[in-house]
Amino acid sequence: MSLRLHAYTFSGMGCPCAIKLYAETGSQARLGFDLVTQEVQRLDLKYSHYREDSFLARMQVRAARPEGVEVDRETAALLNYAETQFRISKGMFDISTRRLTALWDRIDSIPGERQITAALQKTGWHRVHWKGRRLRIPNGMEFDLGGIVKEYATDRAAGLLLQAGFRAGYVDLGGDLHFLGPHPDGRPWKVGIRNPQKKSTPVAAVDLYSGGLASSGDYERYSEIDGIRYGHIINPRTGWPVNPGATGLSAVSALAPTCLVAGSVATLAMLLTREKGISFLKQSGLICLAIGPAPARNGLAHALLFGNQRLFEFAEQDIGVVFRKHQRRPDFEHVIEGAGAAQQHAVFA
Repeated sequence: MSLRLHAYTFSGMGCPCAIKLYAETGSQARLGFDLVTQEVQRLDLKYSHYREDSFLARMQVRAARPEGVEVDRETAALLNYAETQFRISKGMFDISTRRLTALWDRIDSIPGERQITAALQKTGWHRVHWKGRRLRIPNGMEFDLGGIVKEYATDRAAGLLLQAGFRAGYVDLGGDLHFLGPHPDGRPWKVGIRNPQKKSTPVAAVDLYSGGLASSGDYERYSEIDGIRYGHIINPRTGWPVNPGATGLSAVSALAPTCLVAGSVATLAMLLTREKGISFLKQSGLICLAIGPAPARNGLAHALLFGNQRLFEFAEQDIGVVFRKHQRRPDFEHVIEGAGAAQQHAVFA
């Protein structure tokens, strides 16, 4: 029996999600879909910072006690990862920022300085006592795992599918993707990445065989007050949203073996200045693309593409490496739009 492509959409972690799998029968594909949706629901219930009954909420209450709390192995692995990212980023990637992110979430007015100062006093991984699997945090500190859990869930879902015997397809959780493998005939998946400054037009395309793809941007989830846009990515040192201005970045995408790593790299680059972000992306060794906050002189998207120690600058008429090969806009099997937390995306090579 030949393999057929099956598609399924659902909502999870506050965003639209999609799965595409090659399977011999619809019932086999349904088993794969159920594996993914159940895992996404489990992780959402466990780590949501919007639910008072989540494991995360209960953990934080117990972790604020003098004796702290011992966490399970899965949570310990995520906290170890978060601690590593905190150290690598010199404090810019910090999961203890929920008090800050809550201040800026869908606001109608700018938070007062006293509110920001009070939240900053309850922010900072350096205030966390974490050893082995025992966690202790200051009273009032809250974690925001939004920069980790969705990407982790994408990788977990893909891993379960691989364990179940699926070899061709992908998982998409709100624009965070993990590809199991290419089409059965060996063709890659062609992914279109939208231009953040011109959403109706893909800025480029990428051929992907396996691994994770994630992006971070300042333009999909934000509040606008008095003509000024305030994004959802918060600087844990200042308590204010990252403002690309004239020197920052509007969008960063990264390709890595796992979606978790790709998402961390993209988010951290957005937290840095343009110069430091570009330097970080080059040193990461990953294939990445950064989009500037303002159009180039010709009014088209200004992008920097990194990969294999090569730097490319191109505007929209070039449409990147893959588009040049085709000499025309190809038909896309998937277009990343970046719902929920993130991102009208940039591009990969």
